[in-house]
Amino acid sequence: MENTYSKNAALRGEPSYVWRAGQERRLELIREAAGDRTTGVVLVDGCGVGAYLQRLAETASLAVGLDIELERAVEARLKTPAVLNAAGERLPFPAGSFDFLLSHEVLEHVQDDRQSIQEMARALRPGGRLVLFCPNRGYPFETHGIYWKGRYRFGNIPLVNYLPRRWRDRLAPHVNIYTRGDLERLFAGLPLRVISRTVIFGAYDNIIARRPVIGKALRAVLHALEKTPLRVFGLSHFWVMEKI
Repeated sequence: MENTYSKNAALRGEPSYVWRAGQERRLELIREAAGDRTTGVVLVDGCGVGAYLQRLAETASLAVGLDIELERAVEARLKTPAVLNAAGERLPFPAGSFDFLLSHEVLEHVQDDRQSIQEMARALRPGGRLVLFCPNRGYPFETHGIYWKGRYRFGNIPLVNYLPRRWRDRLAPHVNIYTRGDLERLFAGLPLRVISRTVIFGAYDNIIARRPVIGKALRAVLHALEKTPLRVFGLSHFWVMEKI
């Protein structure tokens, strides 16, 4: 079990298995960013075991999930039936199929992130919106673990993302990391306009579960920092783009 978990964590990250405050907060951000598009045709690109897909399906006319891991796609299908096993670099849908597309902490795991972004843009209808979450290189911890002396070490590893890129990528070759400039280059030339882009901190539910007072204080402080220039140290980029 440990080896299977570590392999999946290294290659694809770990999806949301438990719905807590952090997921609820992000769902609110997603719904606000999407507006009434979540009542239309929705795609969750990299749906994991279907946590966000299930909730978006509550209001969508059709909610479709897609994941490259067969086991996760099968589990997600138990919650929402329209789930496909496929790769984000080749979305199996005609152009202009979706009113809203969510990519939640998935881009960093794909083989070709530029091609994945191009496919998202292709799949959206004019006026449709993409909400993208992906890891911020400014965050002080690499949350996907590292490889050290030939072994994968899962966990939050400090300061790895601040190393020169070639050193950082030797320690974490299994996952990408993004600056704002990196994302701007990925989106360059595509028929998408920026609605909003910022950086957010996490919810720190694990810390709160162990140390409620300290954890809640930490979360309150860090969420307050999202309204200041110190958000550059946040956990994830949160971008909202619209098809033109």
